[in-house]
Amino acid sequence: MQTDIEIAESAKVRNITEIAAQIGLSSEDLEQYGKYIAKVPLDVLNKKGMKKGKLVLVTAVTPTPAGEGKTVTTISLIQGLAKIGKKVVGALREPSMGPTFGVKGGATGGGMSQVYPMWKIDLEFTGDIHAVSAAHNLLSAVLENNLVRDNPLNIDPSRIVWKKTMDMNARELRHIVVGLGDSKLNGGVTHESGFLITSASEISAILALSTDYADLRKRLESIVVAYTYDKKPVTAGQLGCVGSMMVILRDALMPNLVQTLEGQPVFIHGFPFANIAHGNNSVIATKAAMAFGDYAVTEAGFAADLGGEKFMDIVCRQSGIRPSAVVVVASIRALMMHGGADLKNPESFTADALAKGMANLDKHVANMKGYGMPVVVSINHFYTDDPEHIAMVRSHCKDIGAECVMSDGFLKGGEGAVELAQKVVEVLEGPKPELQFCYEDGLSVKQKIESVATKIYGADGVDYSPAAEKTIAQLVDQGYGGLPVCIAKTQYSLSDNAELKGAPKGWRLNVREVNLSAGAGFIVPVCGSIMLMPGLAKEPAALKIELTDDGKIVGLK
Repeated sequence: MQTDIEIAESAKVRNITEIAAQIGLSSEDLEQYGKYIAKVPLDVLNKKGMKKGKLVLVTAVTPTPAGEGKTVTTISLIQGLAKIGKKVVGALREPSMGPTFGVKGGATGGGMSQVYPMWKIDLEFTGDIHAVSAAHNLLSAVLENNLVRDNPLNIDPSRIVWKKTMDMNARELRHIVVGLGDSKLNGGVTHESGFLITSASEISAILALSTDYADLRKRLESIVVAYTYDKKPVTAGQLGCVGSMMVILRDALMPNLVQTLEGQPVFIHGFPFANIAHGNNSVIATKAAMAFGDYAVTEAGFAADLGGEKFMDIVCRQSGIRPSAVVVVASIRALMMHGGADLKNPESFTADALAKGMANLDKHVANMKGYGMPVVVSINHFYTDDPEHIAMVRSHCKDIGAECVMSDGFLKGGEGAVELAQKVVEVLEGPKPELQFCYEDGLSVKQKIESVATKIYGADGVDYSPAAEKTIAQLVDQGYGGLPVCIAKTQYSLSDNAELKGAPKGWRLNVREVNLSAGAGFIVPVCGSIMLMPGLAKEPAALKIELTDDGKIVGLK
């Protein structure tokens, strides 16, 4: 079979103006980035009005390092719904260069279920991530300059919480010292700092949650960047550079329109990671998809305990968006891994391992049902899968009261997802669900953390480091105690320990530090050993990507 990029390069696709015309947009409504990509200005979206199509959220079981085909399933579902005659629009996150050159690769699907053009989307795209990096680092530069210029805001250099950012995996920049030099004007004020990957920047979350320019400005002004010597928060608004940040982010707030390989419109916009941020595409893109389609399909990052939980408890809470159904993607190999199989040893892929690993699927299905959502389990088919194993999962889902289908979108595109599309439509024609949050706004910060830990992750309770305890108390005193929580933890386990597979019992969530994202509107408990700046693997994807002498990209996936 051809590689993903070979399939994309040989695809017969249409000009983006033709794709836009399908949803009632003219070429005058677009800001085009070449033939196949366009931004849609916010005033155009506002003029078109906002009806509400039915929204399907796609999430997954806890994945293997390679991922379980959640994006492939999402795109194939979009294509499958079109195959059965439905007007459908997708909404997906933008890929980050860190994972693209790291282990996971890009985030544009694969095989016959891709968004186009994958090489553009996986790399520079329309510059949204670069804009967030620039706005983040401008704020950092103005903050550092404030220290040098007589520190009128009385900022304590040891309590600067706003770091630097870049869109690359670079573990060596996690902890650094800045301001080295023979004078303040030559080197700045010496203090500890570090880098986050851009998808972990609070501005990434703000961009994804903002509804318009006024909302973006308000959120940027609320960012807490440091504390004074008398422990009062210092905001970006006090530093006076939010206007410049707004200018940098002006185009980045406009959603990007592309197409699937089969010609369905997809908005790709927003890029926060789900393990260290809230993990969903922009509110603007999701609302646009719901406005232009009778059916809208969106995807939450990583598994249902991360992007899925955060979509329900953060995105829906802040935006008023409500999904009508949830698709939980599972693969035979992931379930076997959760039952003890060794991914490097095919002989360990047994029916017994599959039966044991079903506990992970059960927990994710139960969690999504706990939000009041009807659930469809979609088995992402790999050519190596044994039909008997697929039958086992179907039978098990019947036992736990979940609809279950097999999707073959990687090999067959929309045709391979017709069964999934039909089942989703069937579920959507049932009673309208009522979203039930995991926790109520009035709970304390600790009660919110413990609600997610015990209800969603299956923990027995939560343990806090002294530093986390102190920060929570300070945030409550400063008036931030009413915010929801966005827990940062490993994506490889329901727990905060990547080695614990299945649905672990008898463990406690470890909160080592707590950060405030006041502009994004949530508190971030950082758990276990999760890092806000990833590192590269021993053999990263970057070592296998090349440009030929005739300008063709190879190795990108």
